[in-house]
Amino acid sequence: MTDESVDTSPAPTPKGSESRSPGRLAWKRFKRDRTGVVSACIVIFFFVIALAAPLIAKLYGKDPYTTYASERPELLNAFAYPAGPNGGMSSEFWFGIEPQLGRDVFTFLLYGIRTSLGIALAATLLTCAVGVVVGVTAGYLGGKTDYFVGRVIDILLSFPSTLFFIAFMPVVYGLFVADDENIPTSLRAVSLILVLAVFGWASLARLLRGQVLGLREREFVEAAKVTGASPWRIVFKELLPNLWTPIIIQSTLMLPAFVTAEAGLAFLGVGIIDPTPDWGVMIQRGAQFYTEDITFMLFPGLSMVIFVLAFNLLGDSVRDALDPKSKR
Repeated sequence: MTDESVDTSPAPTPKGSESRSPGRLAWKRFKRDRTGVVSACIVIFFFVIALAAPLIAKLYGKDPYTTYASERPELLNAFAYPAGPNGGMSSEFWFGIEPQLGRDVFTFLLYGIRTSLGIALAATLLTCAVGVVVGVTAGYLGGKTDYFVGRVIDILLSFPSTLFFIAFMPVVYGLFVADDENIPTSLRAVSLILVLAVFGWASLARLLRGQVLGLREREFVEAAKVTGASPWRIVFKELLPNLWTPIIIQSTLMLPAFVTAEAGLAFLGVGIIDPTPDWGVMIQRGAQFYTEDITFMLFPGLSMVIFVLAFNLLGDSVRDALDPKSKR
């Protein structure tokens, strides 16, 4: 009887079954989602346009502040509407000119996108920072801290935010500028960011508080406490890595909401105002002329709808990629 050698080498791993990190798996799922990929490309395009607005305007040879009709009266007809067809669209003015003032619509839109996205992005980052700090702190500490934070969140979420924005923005401006002085655009932008963040962090904080309340009782957190880990280490090493999914998902849904909120406040005259380029300012100006010249309102309205829709679809795709169980 011959001895047969026993092969103790590990069985070959099937191709494609190698262990991957959750991030790689999410990225792979996202790339298979055509809607998400197209939406991401549209969103990136808008942000590139916003960043490159000064360069594009320089190459184009126009700016959003010059009233070209004052230099060339023939651009407007006797009723102060663009003399050319389709709002004055031509090889010189790609998107036409603005009624009455004769500003270039293309560059005004470029800088309007830059302003609106800049304010919305800053408000989103500040909101996420506050929401993460407050939500994680309340959930981890519990007790009276959790109770107090919970009541503050309940109060903030009970406010009709839009109405409060309209009433509260003049109060914020009045804290820094006298009634007879013009409000600087920088102050308007900073005030918008702060007010949006103050009323935006509560929903994220409530979500993260609930997540932390469940995580702090898990075995890996208890093991970290037993080994003598400090609260800061537990929060940053044990809790936060398990919270990135809801944070990313909420931020992708928060930014388009802030874009529409900022544009709405500008439309109502309590946010960014003319002559500063802004999506809401363009729509507010276009609403005055749409019966005679819909072109001026068409470009900002259509571009904002495309961006908000693309970002919302991107948020849905990111959620499905990070949490496949949520896919319906």
